[in-house]
Amino acid sequence: MILIGILFHFIGGFASGSFYIPYKKVRGWAWESYWIVGGLFSWLIIPPLAAWLTVPHFTEIVAQAGPATFWWTYFWGILWGIGGLMYGLGMRYLGMSLGNSVLLGFTSAFGALVPSIYYNLVPTPGKTTFHQLLTTSWGQIVLAGVVLCLIGIYICGRAGMLKERELPEEKKKESVKEFNLIKGLIVCTISGILSACFNYGIEAGSPMAEVANTFWKQAHPDATTQFLYQNNVTYIVLLWGGLTTNLVWCLYLNTRNRTFGDYTSKSAPLARNYFFAALAGTVWFLQFFFYGMGESRLGNGASSWILHMAFIILVANMWGFALKEWKGVSAKTRTTILLGILAILL
Repeated sequence: MILIGILFHFIGGFASGSFYIPYKKVRGWAWESYWIVGGLFSWLIIPPLAAWLTVPHFTEIVAQAGPATFWWTYFWGILWGIGGLMYGLGMRYLGMSLGNSVLLGFTSAFGALVPSIYYNLVPTPGKTTFHQLLTTSWGQIVLAGVVLCLIGIYICGRAGMLKERELPEEKKKESVKEFNLIKGLIVCTISGILSACFNYGIEAGSPMAEVANTFWKQAHPDATTQFLYQNNVTYIVLLWGGLTTNLVWCLYLNTRNRTFGDYTSKSAPLARNYFFAALAGTVWFLQFFFYGMGESRLGNGASSWILHMAFIILVANMWGFALKEWKGVSAKTRTTILLGILAILL
């Protein structure tokens, strides 16, 4: 059961660590144009399709959700959407390797700790409190993981500073065209903290998931496990929040930059661009499709969240090295980024 849960988290991490690659195939479009086309698949089209395929009565569950459940889930989705917007900027300024290490390191730490602090203040049956993390052996291991995660972020940041000093401007921008360490670290830090709101949204929407789980158990009275796809109904509302933020911002950029013409431009390979943007958006959603499956097998949101983020960092850095983002740096700098990645994974 545990190994299956870990496998699901790895598949989800692979999807998240890889989804930005198809965007690199888009030609002749501004960032805001391909980002929102991909986002429509990520946040509007694929989530209800996945729920339709996996969760019976999903529309009834969403419609009958309590106002507090619905709006808190949507609210955290809006904040997470801001973090998602800044994710794209972070990748542009730091590249996939360094950007993901810093950003997702913060997401791991905040996403794991904040829900447990909340449940310490508002005790809820079946939910992990911060007191439990402090006073149990498994909780202390989780906290040790968070500390290592933050140490890894510092080491990765140090590697970025070494890269900044060593490479001339034109060399840094061979693999990351808009490389800017200071802007990138600021953006990735804020984005990492806000991106953790996705986990808060999952917690806020858990009553919907529990209803889906109850329906499934009624249909499968002999089942000894939790419903594998129960979180898919929560994602619908949570991702509406993310869609709201991203759509407003990208339409603003389309207006400001006069890029509305991208969507019909005859000078751009439209079929290719729509295909790769849609592919990126679909692959992005698969990260949480498999995250929900992994959490249903492993339980403990804090541990599942950190494990999922660690796999994303691993895969993103594999792509970073494959795309030669660290080409030309010294052995010391290369060793430093590898130590940072190792600390985050550990």
